[in-house]
Amino acid sequence: MQIVMFLVPLMLILVALGIVLFSWAVKNGQYDDLEGPAHRILYDDDKDMIPDEARTDKPADTPGTAQQSDDREETGTGEEKAKKE
Repeated sequence: MQIVMFLVPLMLILVALGIVLFSWAVKNGQYDDLEGPAHRILYDDDKDMIPDEARTDKPADTPGTAQQSDDREETGTGEEKAKKE
C-alpha cells in the first residue's frame, strides 16, 4: 500500500509534465507539416487555368466540336482570311 502512495503522485507529475511538453511543442511548431507543401506542388490543382486546346484530360473530339472549330475559322475578317491563305 505504501508503493501506491508513492506511484500515484509520481504518475500525476509525469502526466502534467507530458501535457506541458506537448503544449510547448505545439506552440513552437514542432507538429507543422514540413513535407506536405513539397508534395502538394506536384499535384495539378489549377485545371481551370489550362486552355481547352491544351488539355489532355478531355475526352476525344465529339462530332459537334470539330464543326465549331471550323465555323470559327470561317468567321474572320477579310484580312485574317488573307493571312491564313
